[in-house]
Amino acid sequence: MKSAGQLLREHGGRHGCRPHDLIRVNGADALQSYAPLPDWVGDAWHPGLPLVVRRDFSADGLIPAGIRGNTRAERAAVWVAPDSVIETVTPEALVDDAGKLAASPFAGTRPVQALLRLVRQAIPWRWGVTGSCGYALATGKAVMHADSDLDILVRCPEPAKPADFAGLADIMASLPCRTDVQIETPAGAFALKEWLRECRNNPRGRILLKTDFGPVLTDDPWQPE
Repeated sequence: MKSAGQLLREHGGRHGCRPHDLIRVNGADALQSYAPLPDWVGDAWHPGLPLVVRRDFSADGLIPAGIRGNTRAERAAVWVAPDSVIETVTPEALVDDAGKLAASPFAGTRPVQALLRLVRQAIPWRWGVTGSCGYALATGKAVMHADSDLDILVRCPEPAKPADFAGLADIMASLPCRTDVQIETPAGAFALKEWLRECRNNPRGRILLKTDFGPVLTDDPWQPE
């Protein structure tokens, strides 16, 4: 059986988008779904709003995407053809301008205050914001609430050790809101806090890696079996 890493090298990235990218499509007709979309989609989403690229795989090269509604319970999975995408915003692009963050209508929220601290830190990897904070910054929609977590994506293409992330973990612990840091490898993504916790007592601690082909429990998130 081929590993998740082998499958991703052979098939991954065919459509040029990565999980958590925000994409706008050229119309509602671009949405493809294996089941009828829920009723709330017509009220909460329109083509001016982005879709969120999710983890899944299509042999036809379609982009797996998700529609965000107005509540946490409102999520719908769709597929779109690459040629229907008219704009892509990456998590990194949402934090590349500190002035724009400071001028955001959400600048007073704790997640954006945390981002303003992070952009001043010397983080050795490329990183960006996802989740409700990223969606709010990209759309202007007030989807964050007072207790919203800050979801951070860190791209780490080369194998690293838990100790390499000690400084990043300390920075995250000092922020004014809860954080969820996902480390993105060529094979998938894993939660930093969980990995550090598992490796604290076992240097080869196993971690749940989210891949385009489903979750994988592995002790090497860069080369999962």
